[in-house]
Amino acid sequence: MKSEDSALTKLFKLLPSVEKPSFRQPFMVKLKWTFIVVLFYFLLSSVRIVGVALASYEQFRFLEIVLGSRFGSLTTLGIGPIVTAGIILQLLVGSQIIGWDLTKPEDRKKFQMWDKFLAILFCFVEGFAYVFSGAIPVIGGIEMIIFVGLQLALGGLIVILLDEIVSKWGFGSGVSLFIAAGVSSQIFIRLFSIFPTTCQPGIISTCIPSLSNPPSGLLWRSLGALISQNLPLFLTTIMPMISTIFVFLLVVYIQGISIEIPLAFGSLRGFGRSWPLRLLYTSNIPVILAAALLANLQLLGRFGAVPKGELICSPLACFDQRGQIVSGFLYYLSRPSNFVLNAIAGILTSQEIIRAITYLLTFVILSTIFSVFWVTTAGMDPKSVAQQIAAVGLYIPGYRRDEKSIENVLKNYIPNLAVLGGIIIGLIAAAADFLGAVGSGTGILLTVMIINNYYEILSAERVEEAPPIIRKILGVE
Repeated sequence: MKSEDSALTKLFKLLPSVEKPSFRQPFMVKLKWTFIVVLFYFLLSSVRIVGVALASYEQFRFLEIVLGSRFGSLTTLGIGPIVTAGIILQLLVGSQIIGWDLTKPEDRKKFQMWDKFLAILFCFVEGFAYVFSGAIPVIGGIEMIIFVGLQLALGGLIVILLDEIVSKWGFGSGVSLFIAAGVSSQIFIRLFSIFPTTCQPGIISTCIPSLSNPPSGLLWRSLGALISQNLPLFLTTIMPMISTIFVFLLVVYIQGISIEIPLAFGSLRGFGRSWPLRLLYTSNIPVILAAALLANLQLLGRFGAVPKGELICSPLACFDQRGQIVSGFLYYLSRPSNFVLNAIAGILTSQEIIRAITYLLTFVILSTIFSVFWVTTAGMDPKSVAQQIAAVGLYIPGYRRDEKSIENVLKNYIPNLAVLGGIIIGLIAAAADFLGAVGSGTGILLTVMIINNYYEILSAERVEEAPPIIRKILGVE
């Protein structure tokens, strides 16, 4: 068994990787690498795949938000391979199919190695899956299909390496960074774009706004509707903006709810601190994994699709000519669009109501499952946290000064917070999607939580090395 592990370790060492820095990087160096990666990611998103037909990818907008991708470009796969590998390993380890104890360093190392290997493997699997499913329309025969599939896989590999650069040389993780950057850019474009919906790259005349062809930005359309006293259009354009603000404020409020565990130093009388256990204990990870799983299922549903009257149907779903899911099993697991607006207008059907309920329940259940699994795989379980607390010489006043006592206290909170946090964040994400918020409710929730996490990460760094303006933003001046 040890010889097999040794052989696998040698194999994994051949995988492309980014070296860790040999010493702690200064604040500004980390910030520089983080910005470089973001700029490079946006650049990759602008590089079109060779051999792909011009097409509208509106039906994949939710996938672009969840996976931090841009269809038709080198970032078409986005963080899909990384997240898919993580989902599979979490399910295998969490269900004890693979008997790894992730509290042990050697098993955690195995998890990380296999996670990277599977992520690279899925770059090729998903790249060719996009092509053969028709999600990425290819111009040409089998040679061009293979060429396009390899380009998609290459883009996925670059994203994996960019994620490693951020985690080792920058701040946070590339997975979170790419989602936040993608959602933020989509929100900005949808709110403030001055180009009309008819705008086509390379054809300037189609990109000039006019009274008959107004800008596509919701802000400009709502102002135009208000001036022309077009109440239905005004409500249609203002509701997404109101929903966006509401979801933003709700997530910010819930992010601040936590339980404070009082701690004291064993060697210093009168000195202590508290250990916060957030209501959303596992942060945004359950939503990322749940949304990515549903996104992968939607892509899987396009395999084997054949024309059936005016629709294109596969064993799992039927799609209209625009590629939108209109019926089938996956229809009830897909995000309902404009649900609240349709309810206000009184045009909701019983089918849409059932779809909303099944989507909500599925999202909540998946978020809860992934939240529980993440506590174990990420070293956030009571035993691991107790080790962290004891390692710095802290104890809980009123209890014995040993690691086991701390663990027993944490067992009263962490498992319950994992379940409750998964349920709450799943409810917020799914319900926010019903509101039709700009960038999707799930996208806004993820972005707000990612920005908040980055604020905490930056605040915990050696901010005295940062320029005055950054210290002022972080509230340390």
